[in-house]
Amino acid sequence: MSDLQICIGGLVALVGLLLLRVPVAVALGLISFAGLWMVVGLKSAFSMLATIPHEVIANWTLTSVPMFLLMGFICYYAKLTEGLFEVARLWLSRLPGGLAVASIGAGASFSAVTGSSIACAAAIGRIAVPEMVRRGYDKSLAAGVCAAAGTIGSMIPPSILLLIYGIFAEAPIGPLFLAGFLPGILTAVNYVAAVVLVAKIRPGSAPPVEIGVTWRQRFAALRHTGPTLLLVLFVFGGLFSGVFTPTEAGAVGALMSLVVAIAMRTLTWERFKQAIAETLQSTVAIFIIAIGANLLTRFLALGGFTDWLAYAVAGDGLGQLQLVMIVCIVYLILGMFLDPLGIMLLTLPIFLPLMEAADVNLIWFGILITKLLEMGLLTPPVGLNVFVIKGIIGDLISAEAIFRGIAWFLIADCVTLLLLVVFPDIALLLPNLLK
Repeated sequence: MSDLQICIGGLVALVGLLLLRVPVAVALGLISFAGLWMVVGLKSAFSMLATIPHEVIANWTLTSVPMFLLMGFICYYAKLTEGLFEVARLWLSRLPGGLAVASIGAGASFSAVTGSSIACAAAIGRIAVPEMVRRGYDKSLAAGVCAAAGTIGSMIPPSILLLIYGIFAEAPIGPLFLAGFLPGILTAVNYVAAVVLVAKIRPGSAPPVEIGVTWRQRFAALRHTGPTLLLVLFVFGGLFSGVFTPTEAGAVGALMSLVVAIAMRTLTWERFKQAIAETLQSTVAIFIIAIGANLLTRFLALGGFTDWLAYAVAGDGLGQLQLVMIVCIVYLILGMFLDPLGIMLLTLPIFLPLMEAADVNLIWFGILITKLLEMGLLTPPVGLNVFVIKGIIGDLISAEAIFRGIAWFLIADCVTLLLLVVFPDIALLLPNLLK
């Protein structure tokens, strides 16, 4: 059996393990080690197994991952973002489907202090779903809009997915973060358009809410968002002005969120311990999958698979558009079954060499696959954000009904995806301005 056949057989076995619901990190590690054993021998395979985990974890840039996670969890447990929905409600409630629009606005705002879509969906859903149901909104729409709003956290920085992508693709983190702003805003705008359209077509699903709000009340509510806005401006102002690096920005953000939470007296010792525990759990999960992905990269490279695939694609004359279409199909299918981080680290060793060979801009490609992974958070049968909302609201609504509620937002995501492919400058405009 040739090395190339071993690689192809390994990938088939990997897919089989994933279909059997073996954890991504375990499947990656087992297949990669077995493949390395067959390609370079047992002694060399053990040598790589001993050195690669240290190489991955000792990467200085990766230290920003737990710091940005800690920043988000402190903000979540200290309830620094609770005022965001209230402000959005007061300012946007007069629009068709105003409370649903407010949920999207709050989700986009919350994304600026956490890189986790799941945390974003949980924070918004906990507040917004009961409020919308109480005001007569269709339960499917109420739950669906909060699940969709949470996905914006994957795009608007600090995005953990963009951060991990930048590290593995060796793309500059600062420009990558900047590239996420406009696509994130475009996603939110298209979600709002979907809500307004639903409210016009089916008025009973999003009844108008008569709230007597004065301008004085609207501006007074903005005071509650002051600490969060200050945190965002401080961290990203320093990052994009060059005062500190993306790696340092995570540590600065975590420290500032802790200072603000203590100053506002909203962070108890128990909540702080919860934030630390969830940060540790998330970091360990990310690092273990990253180690497995690095092993897979080494296996495919030594087995000659990546070179063979690049030559095969070049020989078939596939252009950039055809490659992008293949990537979109693969990610949409995988997104129905796997978690976003696992998909990214599973596929990057295969797709990155192809994109580099086809001269595809890697910053734009990172935004594209992040958008595809956002969609995977909503698609059945394993839409993580859907089950996050289901876990929060309990028996109020079934998971099937929530999946029905996100249909309009998946259509909006398809529009966003099409615009990103046709007009790549949506993602590249801000990074290019800094050149």
